Amino acid sequence: MNRLVAIVGPTGIGKSRLALHLAGRFNGEIVSADSRQVYRCLDIGTAKPTPPELSLIPHHLIDVVNPDDDFSLAVYQRMAGQAIEDIFKRNRLPFLVGGSGLYVRAVLEGWQVPGVSPDPEFRYNREKWAGESGVNELYEELVRVDPEAAQKIDRRNVRRVIRALEVYARADKPFSRLGQKKAPAFDSFIIGLTADRAVLYRTVDARVDTMIESGLVREVENLLKMGYHLDLPSMSGIGYRQVGQYLSGELTLEAAIQKMKTETHRFIRHQYAWFRLKDDKIRWFDIESRRDDSIEKELAGFLKSE
Repeated sequence: MNRLVAIVGPTGIGKSRLALHLAGRFNGEIVSADSRQVYRCLDIGTAKPTPPELSLIPHHLIDVVNPDDDFSLAVYQRMAGQAIEDIFKRNRLPFLVGGSGLYVRAVLEGWQVPGVSPDPEFRYNREKWAGESGVNELYEELVRVDPEAAQKIDRRNVRRVIRALEVYARADKPFSRLGQKKAPAFDSFIIGLTADRAVLYRTVDARVDTMIESGLVREVENLLKMGYHLDLPSMSGIGYRQVGQYLSGELTLEAAIQKMKTETHRFIRHQYAWFRLKDDKIRWFDIESRRDDSIEKELAGFLKSE
């Protein structure tokens, strides 16, 4: 059976760096599992691989749609599946890499994602309701109709809450019950990177500062000049939303930076709900105590096993 390696863990922990190293050592190609790196022109705020890094190892699912294009889990799964199949045909090793737990698990577990097409009117009405009555009212509706889905969705993620409600309304079944699973045609080795929470927070705080120094404000300004508005799903990610609030005068730059850091800390806690340290399917490595060569050794053992 074909083999696939997944590298998971919280944002900023070094998944991309490790993926480049291992893909170079094991004849691999990288399939991104990042819900924001799929968008063109969103580079600094999504921590995309640099052009030199992209030239070292083939990458897939990066820069595949414009910021105002519709992009869903179903679309991602189809594109990722095709990329992985193509990598297998070239007798190379796919590395599924990213912190978007929904994307990673959909691929690894073979979710059969419901093909419910977007309903612009439904979305508009729910977004309007959320704006008038508050996000909590919208989320409580999801709790009533699909409590299982509500447990897995951050109430602040209005786009995902609305999508779950949309699927329920169109399919007349809870979103959580539509996603049956079909075992994928590969064996997977899941590498999890972790660290003490305080270390993670210091790391991502430094990364936020680096993003600002690298021109994140200018990147958001350019996106707005190109006609990509802040209410687009692509622009709702951490960094773009806060810088947009700064540019609109809602926040000072200092307050926007601090809000980016706070929201990233909260996002890290949410990521551990997808990638649990007690999950025996994930081989966890603490980045402070385990070196790349120990990860290489275990991966080599998996690839040699029957």
